[in-house]
Amino acid sequence: MNQVKRRGATAGFSLVELLIAMTITLIMMGAATSLLSAGFRIRNRGNAVSDAAADGQRALNIMSREIANAGFNLITNGVVAQDSDSTHLRVRSNLNKFDTTASIASRNGVIDASEDVQYFVNAGAATDYLVRYDVNAASKTVLANRLSALRIYYFPQRVTYNTTTLANGTTDCNISGFSSAEVTPDLARYLVLAVCVSIPAFGPPNSEGYQPASNLLLVSDVTLRNADLLAY
Repeated sequence: MNQVKRRGATAGFSLVELLIAMTITLIMMGAATSLLSAGFRIRNRGNAVSDAAADGQRALNIMSREIANAGFNLITNGVVAQDSDSTHLRVRSNLNKFDTTASIASRNGVIDASEDVQYFVNAGAATDYLVRYDVNAASKTVLANRLSALRIYYFPQRVTYNTTTLANGTTDCNISGFSSAEVTPDLARYLVLAVCVSIPAFGPPNSEGYQPASNLLLVSDVTLRNADLLAY
């Protein structure tokens, strides 16, 4: 018995069906691309914050360790007042005073490497650099390259203070509410170092994964070696 094939029984999708399927596919691909882009922005922002924090903290650790030795084997606090202010700091110490292998000149003076050091911010084309300058060795070292500000506070004793959280949830780069008034650098016994890094915005505003600009504030308190603190 012969079977009669119905016309169109094996036909494919119609043009309208193909257009609908392609439209749905494009919409899904667009949504996936948008989510992927947002994920990359969040990841890049997280990496930028982590790198900035590590960079700034490393610089603060180096500064704090060296500044704490200011005035070692000297009769002053070790801060060179004429070269120190709210954004610059120069400290001196006689680290080789009791080194029996050093020369007499070295033991009696501040002439060796790392005994006379300056810290300051050097403005660059794209970013600012926190620089350590060894006066005796005449050498410069970049401690941090994602810096937007350095602030140095001088006090006669240990202090407490406040940091400010802005309306957008980021941290202001200023410190306020100190429990003691500041003094001139030559009278300081206790220093507060504040390093501020500005994290740029990632992505256009109102887009998926947009990350607004923010500030990262890192603070270190340092007691000078020759300090006889009034309160601690």
